[in-house]
Amino acid sequence: MDTLKFKLVIAYDGTAYQGWQVQKIGTGVQEKIETAFGKMFPSVKRIHSSSRTDTGVHALGMVAHVEIPRAEFKMPEARLALALNAFLPDDIRVLTASRVPAKFHARFHATGKQYRYTVWNHPAMNPLLQKRAWHFPAKLDLVKMRAAAKLFVGKHDFRCFAVTRTYEMASNVRTLSRCDIKKSGAQLTFVIEGDGFLYKMCRGIVGTLVQVGQGKIPMTRVADILASKDRRVAGMTAPAHGLVLWKVFYGRSQKSEARKPNLATTDDLD
Repeated sequence: MDTLKFKLVIAYDGTAYQGWQVQKIGTGVQEKIETAFGKMFPSVKRIHSSSRTDTGVHALGMVAHVEIPRAEFKMPEARLALALNAFLPDDIRVLTASRVPAKFHARFHATGKQYRYTVWNHPAMNPLLQKRAWHFPAKLDLVKMRAAAKLFVGKHDFRCFAVTRTYEMASNVRTLSRCDIKKSGAQLTFVIEGDGFLYKMCRGIVGTLVQVGQGKIPMTRVADILASKDRRVAGMTAPAHGLVLWKVFYGRSQKSEARKPNLATTDDLD
C-alpha cells in the first residue's frame, strides 16, 4: 500500500489517563489519538510512539509516527495537526505533524530523551501547580542536592532506581548526560537527559535527591546506592504528577556521544 509517513509531536496532561499506551482497563492517550485518526482515515489503526509514560505522567514532547494511505489523504499536509485536534479532548494536542521519510521510526531512531520533574518546595502549595508539581513542604538543601545530582551523570546500572517489572530487561545500564536542578523561587525543576530510562527511573532519582536534600540520605551514599543495584537501598519514588516527558532527541542533536541509540531499551515507561 502506498502510504505517507508523518512524525507527530504530542503534548498532553496525563491526569485523566492510565498512561500513554492503549489499556485493557482504563484509557490511554494513544487510544484517544488513534480514535481521532480513525475518524479521518479509516485504514489507520495504530500509531507508534517513541516512549510510554505511566499513569498521571504528562508530556510536552512525546513523538510518534503514523502511516496514512495516500489515497485517503485529501487535505494539505499543513492542516493535519489542526484537523486531528478537532477530534481530540482539550487535554491532548498534536503540536506538529510533519512528513518524514518512510524509514523513520519514532522509537528506534530516538537517540535520547529529556524529562523534567517539578517540586514545589514551600509550606503552602501553589494551587496553580496542584496537578503539575510534587508539594514538598519541608526545607531542602539545594547545595547538597545539586552536588548529588552530578553523581548520576555518566554510564551506570540504574536498576536500584527503577521499579521491578514482570520481565527482565536485556540491560539496566543507561547513560545520563544531564542531571541538574533549576530553582525559581519555591519551584525546583529537575532536568534529566539520557539515552534511555528504566521503569520509574526518573522518579526514583528525584525521590532520592529530595531525600538527600532533606538530610535522610547522605550525599556521599549516592555512589554506593548506584553500586548496590538494589532498589531497597535507594530513596522513594516521587509521585507521577510532577513528571513531564519534555523532549525526544533524534540525530546528532544532543550534547555528547553518550547519547547514541540504545535500540533494545528505548521503549521506556516512566
